[in-house]
Amino acid sequence: METLASLGDGFAIAFTLQNLLLALLGCFLGTIIGALPGLGPSNGVAILIPLAFTLGLPATPALILLTSVYYGAMYGGRISSILLNIPGDEPAMMTTLDGYPMTKKGQAGEALAISGIASFVGSFFATWGLVLLAPQLVKVALLFGPAEYFALFALAFATLGGLASRNQAKAALAAGLGLGIAMIGVDGQTGVPRLTFGEVHLYDGIDFLVAIVGLFALSEVFVFLEHRGQGEASDVAAKVKIGRVTPPLAMVKQTTGAMTRGTLIGFVAGVLPGAGASLGSFMAYAFEKKVSDKNGTFGKGDPRGVAAPESGNNAAAGGALVPMLALGVPGSGTTAVLLAMLLALNITPGPLLFTKNPDVVWGLIAALFIGNFMLLLMNIPLVTLFARVLLVPTKYLLPAVAMISFVGIYGISGSTFDLMVMIVFGLLGWLLRKVDVPLVPVILGVLLGNQMEVNLRREMTIADGNWWALIDSPLSIALWSLAIIGFVLPIVIGRYLRPKMADRHEAEGADPD
Repeated sequence: METLASLGDGFAIAFTLQNLLLALLGCFLGTIIGALPGLGPSNGVAILIPLAFTLGLPATPALILLTSVYYGAMYGGRISSILLNIPGDEPAMMTTLDGYPMTKKGQAGEALAISGIASFVGSFFATWGLVLLAPQLVKVALLFGPAEYFALFALAFATLGGLASRNQAKAALAAGLGLGIAMIGVDGQTGVPRLTFGEVHLYDGIDFLVAIVGLFALSEVFVFLEHRGQGEASDVAAKVKIGRVTPPLAMVKQTTGAMTRGTLIGFVAGVLPGAGASLGSFMAYAFEKKVSDKNGTFGKGDPRGVAAPESGNNAAAGGALVPMLALGVPGSGTTAVLLAMLLALNITPGPLLFTKNPDVVWGLIAALFIGNFMLLLMNIPLVTLFARVLLVPTKYLLPAVAMISFVGIYGISGSTFDLMVMIVFGLLGWLLRKVDVPLVPVILGVLLGNQMEVNLRREMTIADGNWWALIDSPLSIALWSLAIIGFVLPIVIGRYLRPKMADRHEAEGADPD
């Protein structure tokens, strides 16, 4: 009852004209960003963080805007997957398997509508899962001491990025790079400058917003400049016909079971740090294929093959917010970017968030419910409009991304030095992407490196330098065990999972004829 009362207070906060308009704007922009191939929710949220600060938004409205973008981008990712066979982001890859064959059969509008309904079901019930699970996780988190928090951060590093990279060594390299960047600045305990190379501007360390916008948003611009707009999606999109956008009632009934199973699988995958929407989408599709594909219709335009991965990846998006809000550990790349926004607003996610800032967390959760309904009402009738976004050439979009990044970061800090640092991070992101090193562990290192160091030092002070104190409680032992399993398991699974995903995408995404 207490949880429902808190949620009621959240709706009172969310139901203001400003917050409703921000949720609507976030849903609209998020769907457009998700529809554009390559951008995805992480880039979308990173691009709009400077905008939120430039507008001078307080904590709750800013988070409502950015989480609406997050949910909207998860919805929008299916548009290019279904119409062009080009996933908007990695979680949308499985949607291409049956979505694009439906387009070739003249059922593009129906596929888009079914995917929109499935996205709503996944997000809606995942948000209820967030309401019910996060407060319970907070109670467990109150048992955490410095050793347990250090182990928890180690778990996040060991798992987040495990499936984001084909190579665990590259994920570990990225995490180490992020931790190294976090060390830049004056040591808070000794007062000694570290890795500043005599540059006074670096004494305060690297601003993580500058790092995030550079790594995600600017690197996308550099990738575009490298390829000079080759293979524009707009050329293909001009030839696609959508048709009717209202699915028959029989099709909705046919896909109900797939949506339900996909939601459950996706939510569990989202709550687990590092699993995220990609694994949720793949598992939902693979499970549904085993359960429902009696006649070999999957991969040839079966609506259930669209509904399952879409409900799975959207449920995972909601599930990833659970560890981020309750423990302060992001469950996905996009929630890592949202975590940076919270920290920039001087709000510390974790057990005390629900008691110190209940207006922020419950207003945010209420806004997610409102945003879901907005997205459903927006995505069915306006899907043709969103699809037309694919006709806009990238050469017009990415300069706008660069402009928002520069103006936003300068508006936050007023420092030209930060703009130069952002360009350096943009080049670093471009270079890391060329060698297939995941960006998420770098961001995680920048965000959590200082907290990890503080907790390690605190535990060493308490234990008088005894390193065994780090595994001195059942909770810390459990977390270290999960960290080891989380690091090793993707190495084993990756040899089976990724080839299967690639093979299935090639075999089933190919022309059935």
